[in-house]
Amino acid sequence: MAGRKQFDVDEALRGAMHVFWRWGYSEASIDRLTEGTGLGRSSLYGTFGDKSALFRKSLERYVQTYHPLYEHALSGPHPGPSAVVAAYLRVTLNRIADPAVPDGCLLTVSATQFPALDAEGQAMVRAMIDGVRAMLEQALLAAGADGQEAAELALCTLATNKSLAVLSRAGFSNEDLETVAAAAARVPGKPSGGSSSRTAGLPGRHS
Repeated sequence: MAGRKQFDVDEALRGAMHVFWRWGYSEASIDRLTEGTGLGRSSLYGTFGDKSALFRKSLERYVQTYHPLYEHALSGPHPGPSAVVAAYLRVTLNRIADPAVPDGCLLTVSATQFPALDAEGQAMVRAMIDGVRAMLEQALLAAGADGQEAAELALCTLATNKSLAVLSRAGFSNEDLETVAAAAARVPGKPSGGSSSRTAGLPGRHS
């Protein structure tokens, strides 16, 4: 039919998402984007707009793909805050271990290139990261953390998530990443007549 696009728009967007994920916004050249999407320049611009618009659409696709996994992992019920941290980081580790996607995290690599983004792109990256932080905080409160503990632990868990993404891109082994995540899941308990701790190990890795 006249006017019908002769390609899969969703698949092309997935390819663009992987280009931004692998190279970051600054190094995601139009040549790399056309190669990754399989589209010519005119089709790329005609379908998605300019590079900034395509980046924002890729961010949306990334969040639509991965945030439901985090939401499910955090939905609980969890026996304590450490179990929340372990469940959240397990999703991160499973994504990093997936050979079908680039190392790291699109949000993380985008945050490291924040000055290169336009104002709308910067706002999207920050809003998405803040959304994850709020999601973590709510899950920690539901698992029994008090307000201050939930806020602090959500921030630290978010930082661990970003650290895992960076380490994976630097070639650290899966075993090293598992060690980092397991340590982060050891949440100190409040002393009551002595020191105690709430520790929940991360579940075994799926092969």
